[in-house]
Amino acid sequence: MLIVHRLAKGTADGAEARLERLVLGADDPIPAEALWIDLVAPAREEDVKVEAHLGIFIPTQEDMEDIEPSELLYTENGARYLTARLVFRADTGEPGITGVTFILKGNTLVTVRYDEPKAFAMFANRASRPGGCGATAEEVLAGLFETIIDRAAEVLQATGEHIDALSRRVFETGSDPARRNSDLQDTLRALGRHGDLISKSRESLVSIERVLLFLSVAYRTAKVSIELREQVRTTLRDLQSLEEHASFQSSKIQFLLEATLGLVNLEQNNIIKLFSVMAVVFMPPTLIASVYGMNFKFMPELDWIAGYPMALGMMLAAAIAPYLFFRWKRWL
Repeated sequence: MLIVHRLAKGTADGAEARLERLVLGADDPIPAEALWIDLVAPAREEDVKVEAHLGIFIPTQEDMEDIEPSELLYTENGARYLTARLVFRADTGEPGITGVTFILKGNTLVTVRYDEPKAFAMFANRASRPGGCGATAEEVLAGLFETIIDRAAEVLQATGEHIDALSRRVFETGSDPARRNSDLQDTLRALGRHGDLISKSRESLVSIERVLLFLSVAYRTAKVSIELREQVRTTLRDLQSLEEHASFQSSKIQFLLEATLGLVNLEQNNIIKLFSVMAVVFMPPTLIASVYGMNFKFMPELDWIAGYPMALGMMLAAAIAPYLFFRWKRWL
């Protein structure tokens, strides 16, 4: 899909700048005033159209997957190529991470992506309102990264709330013992899912930080406004604070994982302890019953009138005594 965003009429001064969105068909030409060209899972014909319009190379999906670390950020033929990894499907149980390439050529921004990170829809919606974006490609890119950071903050905040709820579940004392083990297993699975999302978020934040550092250095020599440079630096500081928050959440998940595993071990130990106590309780009565079950000719108790009640009493006492001993030691 080839989506073009251009400044709406009457907003060229940038004071109330907003973008209008056009979805181009196969035969539609790219407008000369296009400010942001968004390629979403593009066909080869769409890549060729943008390449001819701007005189740049558009990487394919295979190129983006096989890209070397040294080729994530580079300049070629007057165009800056920036590749970052963004999280998508963060609101589902199966989050993913995808590469997105940003290309700056003149006053045009090109984005190449093969998935749907929510930040793009958020920024497009914001940029369609007056004052929602800048009037240059650099300002649009800065606003887009700002929205990506805002989206990452939303994901981490929602994940933090879920982790707090899981923490209360792990350490609550009024839960049903019959369901305790099942609840702990569900908690382990939930912690694993949240840990995976935070890991992907941290990977994404690190790649975005590299892009922002590259832009910050490039803007020192480029003819860009001081406001734009300060906006990039502010976004970079926000990103670094999010990285610290993600690290904190990751360590909290690790703590909860260890605590949950410890509680699972305690539950299993309680079950094993119960079987051990039952074995000890029934062992003496079994010994007594085995003794009087032997077929020896001379066993005086067999002729006693009180022999049978005596054997039952001995077995009962032998069962009760270990139980009372365990209760006295507070092992039960």
